[in-house]
Amino acid sequence: MDKNTIIGFVLIGVVLFTFSWLNRPSQEELAQKRIQDSINRVEYAKLQAELQVQEKTQADSSSKINDTDSTKQQKLINTYGAFAEAATKKDTIISLENEFLQLKFSAKGGQLISACLKEYTSYDSLPLMLFADNESKFGLTLITSNNRIINTEELFFEPVSIKERELTMRLYAEKDKYLDFIYSLQPNDYMLDFKIVATGLDQVLSQNLTSVDLQWIQKVRQQELGRKFEDQRTQLYYKYSADDVEYMSESKEETKAIPNRLKWIAYKDQFFSSVLISNQDFESSSLETKIYKTGKYTKEFKTNAIVSFDPRGVEPTSFSYYLGPNKYKLLKEYDKKRFKDQDMKLEKLVPLGMSLFRFVNQWIVIPVFDFFVHACGSLGLAIFLLTLVIKIALFPLTYKSLISSAKMKVLKPQVEEINEKYPGQDNAMTRQQKTMDLYRRAGASPMSGCLPMLLQMPFWIALFMFFPSAIELRHESFLWAKDLSTYDAVIRLPFEIPYFGAHISLFCLLMSITNIVYTKFNMDQTNTGQQQMPGMKMMMYLMPLMMLVFLNQYPAGLNYYYFISTLITIIQTIAFRYFLNEEKLLAKLEENKKKPVKKSGFMAKLENAQRRQQELQKQQRKNVKSNNRR
Repeated sequence: MDKNTIIGFVLIGVVLFTFSWLNRPSQEELAQKRIQDSINRVEYAKLQAELQVQEKTQADSSSKINDTDSTKQQKLINTYGAFAEAATKKDTIISLENEFLQLKFSAKGGQLISACLKEYTSYDSLPLMLFADNESKFGLTLITSNNRIINTEELFFEPVSIKERELTMRLYAEKDKYLDFIYSLQPNDYMLDFKIVATGLDQVLSQNLTSVDLQWIQKVRQQELGRKFEDQRTQLYYKYSADDVEYMSESKEETKAIPNRLKWIAYKDQFFSSVLISNQDFESSSLETKIYKTGKYTKEFKTNAIVSFDPRGVEPTSFSYYLGPNKYKLLKEYDKKRFKDQDMKLEKLVPLGMSLFRFVNQWIVIPVFDFFVHACGSLGLAIFLLTLVIKIALFPLTYKSLISSAKMKVLKPQVEEINEKYPGQDNAMTRQQKTMDLYRRAGASPMSGCLPMLLQMPFWIALFMFFPSAIELRHESFLWAKDLSTYDAVIRLPFEIPYFGAHISLFCLLMSITNIVYTKFNMDQTNTGQQQMPGMKMMMYLMPLMMLVFLNQYPAGLNYYYFISTLITIIQTIAFRYFLNEEKLLAKLEENKKKPVKKSGFMAKLENAQRRQQELQKQQRKNVKSNNRR
């Protein structure tokens, strides 16, 4: 190696050393590299582990495939026993329908899952669905011979017979051992027949099994525009086998255990109901209500009950589903014909008031109203004619009230003379005594006008219950009201007023105005000259305003009735005043004064009590004066 070569290698070494020294990594770069190396080692180890697991899985998969299938099958057998095969089938939907109903049934649970009422629509003009999808659930709890508890809702039935209006859903345990759910519809009917029939299940189910637990759940949809008002009439009703119809609270959630036998259970909203009727009665029932404040549902109802069951199938377990409107005449017809002599009282699903008020609606209001609906076709005109007939029928009572008021009016000058003759608080008892004596001798009484008005109250309250329950008004328009079964909002408010709502109903407003006018007119006509209690006049005007607040969310048909009724009352009063000869009436009262007055025992005792009270007051005043002098 010559000198030049050695110098060249030395220079190359110096250059490489200088370059390495100048480009060496900083401490931060060294730390970052160490971190990255650690991450790479972790990722590498993780990758190696995954590869090992994958290799092991691939190695074992072929040997375990058969074990997995057998394990699943064993689990199904452990859970469902003889019904294990029915837990793995696919769901199918089958439909039945007639002129009124369109029903859908699911293979899962063999249950009714959808009910559409063809003749009705919801408030937003959609088909009226009582329930659909997962909104209704029905199942039976069965106990197998080896004490396994299963629910039919979890198992898949097979549709073995599908006819025009009849369907048989079958739950197999074995080929010759099964449970049938048999559904059948009749033409033009809201009633669905439902039978549960077992075949050979006495060898599959628990011995001595004579009853099963039934579960029925349904979410109730909002069907009407006025949700708050609909909420008040959405309730769970039930009928005792040997007693009357009861219902659960509409305003609070509650659970009620009923040991007595029940004939039917109804999930009812304002105008429609789903009713499950048992031919063998429900026993040991537990009923539950849940409230939805917002959303598409208003309530959720739940029933747990015990029903009789024959595993051999000798005696079927029979039900009837009523899926239809709360129409009084229709429900009454079912009671008379289909359930003759069974005292079902399905018409109680229409709330018409208690005792006397329900009697008025059943035997007077509904027949007259139905007659006018069929005669004239217009619901608005039918309400007007119904109101007119009622006001004419009650006019004899109104006339007695008007006569009583007229007597008070013509005697007013004489009452004022008594007030002037006996002024001051000290003579209050004397004034009252003299005034009552005047009325008694003239044959007048301030109370005689109250009784006829009280006798009219049953009609007023009966109609207050009738109109909100009359499905005939539903979606029927009149004048500006598009639907007489709900409020007729003419003004929408940007906010909600408690108890009033977020709107103003025109019929309610007109009703309140006419009541204020009538109150003013009546108070002017019936002023007897006697001193009234402080605030009484203001109270009289406050009542129509309270009715405006209270009735603003009520159906337009009800407010229309009250509006027309008050107008007719004003007309009757004006006509009475026009034709009344006050001079003749006063002359007759003066003639009455000349006749001897027979005092009843009650009046005599009342006068004696007044005299004793008057003497006691005089004695008290004397004592006060004597004490002041001392």
